[in-house]
Amino acid sequence: MPNVAFVNGAFMPLAEAKVSIEDRGFQFGDGVYEVIRTYKGCPFSLDAHLARLDRSAAALSLQQPYSRADWTHHILEGIKQAAYPEAKIYLQITRGVAPRDHAYSDDATPTVVMTVREFHPLDRSVQATGVDAMTTEDIRWGRCDIKSVNLLANVLARQRVRQAGVFEAILVNGGFMTEGAISNVMVVQGGTVVTAPEGARILSGVTRAIVLDLARSAGLSVQERFVSQAELYEADEVFLTGTTVEVLAVVRIDEKTIGAGRPGPITQRLAESFTSRID
Repeated sequence: MPNVAFVNGAFMPLAEAKVSIEDRGFQFGDGVYEVIRTYKGCPFSLDAHLARLDRSAAALSLQQPYSRADWTHHILEGIKQAAYPEAKIYLQITRGVAPRDHAYSDDATPTVVMTVREFHPLDRSVQATGVDAMTTEDIRWGRCDIKSVNLLANVLARQRVRQAGVFEAILVNGGFMTEGAISNVMVVQGGTVVTAPEGARILSGVTRAIVLDLARSAGLSVQERFVSQAELYEADEVFLTGTTVEVLAVVRIDEKTIGAGRPGPITQRLAESFTSRID
């Protein structure tokens, strides 16, 4: 089963895919992206991911070369060609190829790339036990709501995670939690689910929105506000949400035990509701 690439309208084996060294995505990180996974071979929440791709492109005045119907066709074809039991689909649009200059031409032709690779979900034992996390300073730019390919701050945070032997970095700005390096973060305090509000300081995750809807449907109180680092340590429960992590309990942060040191009842309830939704 091959890893599949799609470059500017043409499918090919991933190993044969090429883009110009003068592409502005390579030179400046001037582009946007999305990551989508499949369940039972079907792309999950595809409309929501494509809507966010549109928003990110519009925020950078990037031409969106394909309609959502076009994207859907290409994505389904890529999944078919790769033929993996479960796949991870990466979409990227850059401003295209031009001589290197910070300013750009309004008539630049975008470069479009898609890759389809096999997806290996987290082992269920990880979800059963929960994971460790660490806090680190949020040094990202001021428009985190744009899913830009320029991810250097996230790269550095994830490298610190690897070196520390934990699962995720929880980003802190001015003493308040924003989100994770590859996830959104939610805490449970007195039965209320609390997470950072939508806006320029976080990327509003597709899974985040689904989980908040599930929480409200279950009759849980939800607050969208910034949580202080002190509150984070004292929370009854903490969990991550995201395309690749789904709903995942955090049981220790900076070597401090969260709650009882195991996935809490609300985290488990929301994880089960999420699983029921995708089954």
